[in-house]
Amino acid sequence: MPQLTFQIEGAAALPYAAAPTIGFKLRIRQRDDSDIRGVTLQCQVQIESTRRRYASEEQHRLFDLFGEPHRWSQTLRSMLWTLVNTTVPSFRGETTVDLLVPCSFDFNVAATKYFGSLKDGNVPLSFLFSGTVFYSPVPGQLQIEQIPWNHEAKFQLPVVVWQKMMEAYYPNEKWLAIRGDIFDRLVEYKRRRAIPTWDQALESLLSTANHIDDRPLMANKPS
Repeated sequence: MPQLTFQIEGAAALPYAAAPTIGFKLRIRQRDDSDIRGVTLQCQVQIESTRRRYASEEQHRLFDLFGEPHRWSQTLRSMLWTLVNTTVPSFRGETTVDLLVPCSFDFNVAATKYFGSLKDGNVPLSFLFSGTVFYSPVPGQLQIEQIPWNHEAKFQLPVVVWQKMMEAYYPNEKWLAIRGDIFDRLVEYKRRRAIPTWDQALESLLSTANHIDDRPLMANKPS
């Protein structure tokens, strides 16, 4: 079986994709003399969140994922970001392909919450590879082998890559999926008050909530 190694050499946001997408430059090398006729590659991308430090503001924003910082020794853990597939054309020696990772902007998704909570620095990533390799150990002979999951590559993704990508696709916007019945109540609230936009409807609700929170507490009267 061909001895393949994998290395991530860079990352950049695709400027004109149908959805926010980061392209990782994946270099594949072989350690023997066989001709690689093609590879169908599966990749599991994991966020190794335990391998970086967090500012106090980031810790506050990551509460939904990991809870209070004093409990992070039990709750902070690596998480699956995504699973992606790619096809590698024939090569000999080494080749470079783009590993395309679509990025959700739904803040109900754990990975989006994580990236959206970070201010700067890098995100430690682990890429685990599997798949099928088609190769010719000698001319005229084709063999097929499975690539085991023990093939891995590490990469430090700058947070700014994710931030600039989302700002380019959704300038000054955020996504949030809500239940259908709650959306229907928002529609009715907006209609009854003749509020023209969703931003203004939410601002109205938040202003009401802030007004309630700012009211002084009434002292209990003696019975």
